[in-house]
Amino acid sequence: METAPRRISLLLSDVDGTLVTKKKELTPRAVGAVRSLREAGIGFAITSSRPPAGLAHLVEPLSLTTPLAGFNGGLVVDEAGKVLRKIALGPEEARQTIDELARRKIDIWVFYGNDWLITDPNGAYVAHEQMTIRYAPNVVEDFSPYLDGVCKIVGSGRDPEALRQAEAALHTILGDRAAASLSQPYYLDITHALANKGSAVVANAELLGIPTSEIATIGDMENDVAMFAKSGFSIAMGNATPDVKARAMAVTASNEEDGFALAVERFVLPFGPR
Repeated sequence: METAPRRISLLLSDVDGTLVTKKKELTPRAVGAVRSLREAGIGFAITSSRPPAGLAHLVEPLSLTTPLAGFNGGLVVDEAGKVLRKIALGPEEARQTIDELARRKIDIWVFYGNDWLITDPNGAYVAHEQMTIRYAPNVVEDFSPYLDGVCKIVGSGRDPEALRQAEAALHTILGDRAAASLSQPYYLDITHALANKGSAVVANAELLGIPTSEIATIGDMENDVAMFAKSGFSIAMGNATPDVKARAMAVTASNEEDGFALAVERFVLPFGPR
């Protein structure tokens, strides 16, 4: 741990690769850690590249009453699903993104609100995503009717290098009009420039009345670095890349070793309200 926090009033956690295991499961120790936070007077909230509807099944086991920040902060809802904030891609940015991914023969998914739209039901990671978010996609022939109001576009594929090349190309094409980052080695997420996990930190701060300096964050992927930068204290998972670890103030064990619970016990609970 590089710098000890002065006070932590809220822990904002990534989900996949952080809060849950590779099998997308909450461990008993993770559930207990969240309960310990609540008992210590420390809030707990989640943010993810998933749609908010894909986070709903976590509300009950974790007793969540805080905002659910889906699409990397692009769509924030309360625990009952009521929309609190929405930041959608512009139609032109959506079209340019789809065109570039199609040119590179990368599978394309469009999230129109919570609706998951695809053109190829046999895509490499469709079944995996359905298992993760716990609902099925809608198959469409063309994305054109849905370009106004897109919360997130995903480029999906088995070639991580191809996705990194697409990420670089989209940075050039879209400039500061959109954000493109990997949420998994096989998922490239494209959202509005302001729809990143840094905005999820700010949204929680404003909605819950907590200074960002009193928010701790924990995550494992490149898209989590934006929330590290906005929070008062940041923790990288042991399964994170060296670059992500270098951007955090502390590092815990991996998500297969109950790294989330270990981080709560070591880095968060000692700095709760006094």
